[in-house]
Amino acid sequence: QVQFVESGGGLVQPGGSLNLSCVVSGFTFTGFSMKWVRQAPGKGPEVIVLINPTGDNAKYADSVKGRFTVSRDDAKKMVYLQMNNPEPDDTALYYCKAGRNMQIAMPPNPGQGTKVTVSS
Repeated sequence: QVQFVESGGGLVQPGGSLNLSCVVSGFTFTGFSMKWVRQAPGKGPEVIVLINPTGDNAKYADSVKGRFTVSRDDAKKMVYLQMNNPEPDDTALYYCKAGRNMQIAMPPNPGQGTKVTVSS
């Protein structure tokens, strides 16, 4: 069974930083593109970043470009999201998914995700 388990969310002040983690189990991981998706209250899911299988190329949504950085560790089957200078509009449930299409934003599985609240 494929599982994605995210952690690291919480309350952060605007201009602060937060590092999210996602550990994957149940599939090969190596050779797959991975993406971070977020869903703000009352809104649909949004893919914010896609990282390629070798980890040397990433695509960012305009909303987070220059502030967030993605990385991956295939030995640990983990994907990370470094959030710098977050803004109140970044408040959302964050979760990871496998896939190479930036346009496909799947909803989270039941219980999946880590909540990030940006507030002073």
